[in-house]
Amino acid sequence: MSETTRTHAAMLPPMPPIDSPLRTNVHGTVFAARIDVISRLQPGDRLLLVPDPLQENETPAVWVHVSGGDVLGHVPVQVAAWLAPWMLAGGRCRATVVEVRGSEVESWNRIAIELDRSPPS
Repeated sequence: MSETTRTHAAMLPPMPPIDSPLRTNVHGTVFAARIDVISRLQPGDRLLLVPDPLQENETPAVWVHVSGGDVLGHVPVQVAAWLAPWMLAGGRCRATVVEVRGSEVESWNRIAIELDRSPPS
C-alpha cells in the first residue's frame, strides 16, 4: 500500500462488514448519454466498478460502468470514501443491478445496486 493510500485510509470512516452485501444508488446518471445506458439495464445485470487513483486532500470516486464499458455514473461519495482506498489496496467488489426506476424518480435514486465485497487476497 502506498503512503498516500495508507494516510488516506487512516482518515476514513470504517467500512461496513463484508459478510453481507451492501445496497446503494448510482449517482451522476443524468450526464452525457447515460440515460441511453440506463434504458438497457435490467435487474441482475453485472456492473464494473473502477476507483480513481487517490489524490491527497481529494475525495476519491468509484465509477460504475456497464459490462460493455459505458459509464453509468458513480457510487455516492460516502461509499467511495472507504470503497476506493479499499479496492486500490486489493479488495474486490462486484456490483449487481437490483432495481431500475423510471424518470418519475429523482436521478440519484433511479438505479439501486448491490455491492458484494471480497477481502484482499
